[in-house]
Amino acid sequence: MLSKKQARAFFLGGTVVTFLIFIGLTIFSLSKGQDQTNHEGITEQVVRGKVLWEENNCMGCHTILGEGGYYAPELTKVIERRGEGYIKAVLMSPIPWNPNGRRMVAYGFSKEEAEDLIAFFEWIEGIDLNGFDTVVSPLAKDRMDKN
Repeated sequence: MLSKKQARAFFLGGTVVTFLIFIGLTIFSLSKGQDQTNHEGITEQVVRGKVLWEENNCMGCHTILGEGGYYAPELTKVIERRGEGYIKAVLMSPIPWNPNGRRMVAYGFSKEEAEDLIAFFEWIEGIDLNGFDTVVSPLAKDRMDKN
């Protein structure tokens, strides 16, 4: 059993050590070598694409980096999977897109808006995913289990 003085010293010592570890890990996490944000790739076109993404509530149906809805496909690596031409055609389509029984609204984006969204998707692909390069939508997991 610790005396009151020993317990106080143990508590204060543990607090100081924990605080120093926290500060050290914070400094390490914020160091240039640990940067995984791809912030140097942010351009005006990427920002406009992000604004379009938010204004049209794309995240209500789609997922990027594990965030968003699961109604529609995961878009973290969509350019790599589908190609720029396919994505541009879908975004600029004047009629509703209806793959696999799910309907995507016909936004009818202009060429510039479609290119802005594609720039946003390309920027997302440049983020370091810590080795989780294959992001799978929960909608497709049952198909992967069968293979």
